Amino acid sequence: MTNIPTWVLFALGSAFFAGLTTFFGKLGVHGINSNFATFIRTLVVLWAIGGLLTWRGEWQRLSQLSVSTWGFLVISGITTGLSWLCYFRALQLGPISGVASLDKLSLAFALLLGILFLGEPLRWQVMIGSALIIAGSLIFLIP
Repeated sequence: MTNIPTWVLFALGSAFFAGLTTFFGKLGVHGINSNFATFIRTLVVLWAIGGLLTWRGEWQRLSQLSVSTWGFLVISGITTGLSWLCYFRALQLGPISGVASLDKLSLAFALLLGILFLGEPLRWQVMIGSALIIAGSLIFLIP
């Protein structure tokens, strides 16, 4: 039996919890402003991660972070917030099947950025897998 790399297990966990996020998010945005729902979700995430850091003793001094680390984390935080705002509004307006399908186009954007700016290899598996994900995401738009 082949050992499964730890990163694969965490990635599968991420996908599983993202699916639950979509399901519970759809239920949660009913009858509430989607931006306010995102705010509540953000507070819960902040509380949970703060608790985890405390429990595991993983707090670090902010002064130890480099300027580039700060910059990239701030930009990532901004883009996460914008993504969540768009996602919750889309869930409020549309079906889970459509929102979740189109949201998975984020994979294509991430792969493209990794290839263009991080020098990640464009292997045939990446090309075929990306094409299938893009096709699967966009097929929902066919009337």
